[in-house]
Amino acid sequence: MNSSKGEWGSNFGFLMAAVGSAVGLGNLWGFPYKMGMNGGFAFLLFYLILAVLVGYVIMLGELTIGRSTGKGVIAAYSSLSKKYAFLGWMAFLCPILILAFYCSLGGYCLKYTIANLGDFFGASWGVNGVDTAEYFVKFYTNGLEASIFAVIFSIITVIIVMRGVSGGIEKFSKVAMPALFVLLLVVIVRGVTLPGAIGGLKFMFAPNWEVFNGSGWVSVLATAGGQMFFSLSLGMGCIITYGAYLSKKENIEVNALIIPFADTVVAIMAGLAVFPAVFAMGMEPAGGPGLLFITLQAVFDAMGAAGPIFGFLLYLLVFIAALTSSISLMEVVVSVIIDRKEEKGCVANRKNISVIFGLILCVLTILISVDSLGEGGLPKLLGFCWLDFFDLLSEGIMMPVGALLMSLIIGWKLGENWMREELCQEGNQWKMAKFSMFCLKFIAPVGMAMILLGQLDGFFKLGIFS
Repeated sequence: MNSSKGEWGSNFGFLMAAVGSAVGLGNLWGFPYKMGMNGGFAFLLFYLILAVLVGYVIMLGELTIGRSTGKGVIAAYSSLSKKYAFLGWMAFLCPILILAFYCSLGGYCLKYTIANLGDFFGASWGVNGVDTAEYFVKFYTNGLEASIFAVIFSIITVIIVMRGVSGGIEKFSKVAMPALFVLLLVVIVRGVTLPGAIGGLKFMFAPNWEVFNGSGWVSVLATAGGQMFFSLSLGMGCIITYGAYLSKKENIEVNALIIPFADTVVAIMAGLAVFPAVFAMGMEPAGGPGLLFITLQAVFDAMGAAGPIFGFLLYLLVFIAALTSSISLMEVVVSVIIDRKEEKGCVANRKNISVIFGLILCVLTILISVDSLGEGGLPKLLGFCWLDFFDLLSEGIMMPVGALLMSLIIGWKLGENWMREELCQEGNQWKMAKFSMFCLKFIAPVGMAMILLGQLDGFFKLGIFS
């Protein structure tokens, strides 16, 4: 273990950090709006199946690569074979691209947290009954204001990461994740007790097979797969990096089961926090990306005096979830730079590395914020706004390609014995070896290929699944 980077103080701390990496905007924003646009129950069903057959085994593979090498993503893949180094570089670039727009969106969450607090106190900086769509547009098209909130979010991320693995990331996650769970429960209880909330529960859980009448189910499957993959932080280096700090005595197989399970529970809870309230207020569940900042804000506005309280709680928990993911993304970059410095015989100063990268991050996220989702006047990149272009390169291409190749490498090249050597350290057993290897060889590659096609179809409107 490389002491300059540190290691987890406890397995609970690791789990909270790893679950925190997985639980982010993908759960609390992406899951509800994609579920709303893809028929509810059918989306959930596909999500659960893919989490078991694909998400779990890729999580298992990435944790194994991380702990077996004890390195950041570039050095980790290079340790397996020099010809796999390009996968490490892809996993290194993905977090940089994602962080650029993630911090911008994290700034949106911070803005709405403060705005709902303003409504509670009757302050001028609240939403104050303004049409929610108009309020959202006015905010994100104000490049200066959006940049300020994005930079604040970036600075908070840097401060946590610069304090180290156990002293910063683990300490924050051990408080933030239980707090997020409690906040979700509070919002859920309020939502499901609203008159008419039963419609939201039926939308999520009542079997509905209409999507299987034609070929539309393939599109729903691809969307659910993409959501599951991004939500679990797979293919972006986070799990490999966190696995590198894991003690040899910890059971990787158990951890690889707990993380997707906890992440899926939070995703379902996010749906429970959203859809009962949306149906109770007679609003449209298929609100798209605007569900979080437009539809839900309208729900809170319609709740009367209690609205700002629950609005504040919901946006606060989304902010916390976004932060637990952003610190894992930044740790991928910091870990790689520390590796590179030590390979050259230099002393790696985590604080200096964090601050320098933090400055680069602030510049990138300001560019994203100033672009205002394509309305800020900056030149288009291959016809996309800056946020969508960064998302295309990372989530659309590099992440699924990287995970696809990783599953093939472990399944067909490194093999079961290589996995067993790492998983069975210090008396631990690998109880699901046959299932895991079958999925890594056959199910995961097919699933990842479909996810890749689904991502490309979504970005370029290719009509592959129509």
